[in-house]
Amino acid sequence: MAHSASTGAAKRTVNVIGKRLGVKRFGGQIVNAGEIIVRQRGSEFYPGKNALQGRDFTIYAEIDGAVSYRKMSGYKRGKNYIDILPQVAEVKSKTTVKTKVKSEPKTETTSKAPKKVVAKKTA
Repeated sequence: MAHSASTGAAKRTVNVIGKRLGVKRFGGQIVNAGEIIVRQRGSEFYPGKNALQGRDFTIYAEIDGAVSYRKMSGYKRGKNYIDILPQVAEVKSKTTVKTKVKSEPKTETTSKAPKKVVAKKTA
């Protein structure tokens, strides 16, 4: 007879893969419209200016721009908001660059004025 009770086979030995949650774009990074910024369960982060929230609490960029995080104070103390700041468009002007016309090289001119001779005093 056994001295200890036997244990049964372990149940629920299924290895579940991770859901790849978390911050995908950090503050200051450039995003395109529609890119995912944060994947989360529940609302740890809230959408701010130019950001949208999906039905699974994923925060998306509404426009092209730079990601900015801010923490609220006062009425909504402690809540984290994500904003997308629009970038200033770089305007490339179509001005033409004027090139200088090279002139002939200047030659040294000699002065034809008589030189003053300083007489040395002999003692």
